[in-house]
Order: sequence, then C-alpha cells, then structure tokens
Amino acid sequence: MKIRTKSQAFVRARIIKGMSQRDLAREMGLSPSYISLLERSVKTVGPATAKRLCDLLEQPLDDLFVIE
Repeated sequence: MKIRTKSQAFVRARIIKGMSQRDLAREMGLSPSYISLLERSVKTVGPATAKRLCDLLEQPLDDLFVIE
C-alpha cells in the first residue's frame, strides 16, 4: 500500500491554514524538504503520518491523499 498526496489539494489546505512548508514541518516534527517531496508526490507517506497531517490541516484523508 502506498499513500501519496493529492498535490494541489495538499498545498491548498496548507495555505488555507496560513502555514509555510517550514511551519508545517515544524508542527509535524518533519523536515521542510520532506514536506516539499510530499507536496510534489515524490515520496509516499505512512498511515500514521497521513492521519496526523489530516488532523493538523483539518481535512479528510481522501481529500488530501490517494491510496494506491
């Protein structure tokens, strides 16, 4: 199972929350470069991290991610 971001929706949700990539990374305990890779759908994300991102961005899982 691979979980990838829906790039445009993910970036839009982050911007609506008023967060930069660095802000999101800091809140999540991740690196800004990892957030950048997620936003471009280069890297996959684990289920627990996907859930935490959804909670932080206040969006449902299927709005931000696609499960392959």
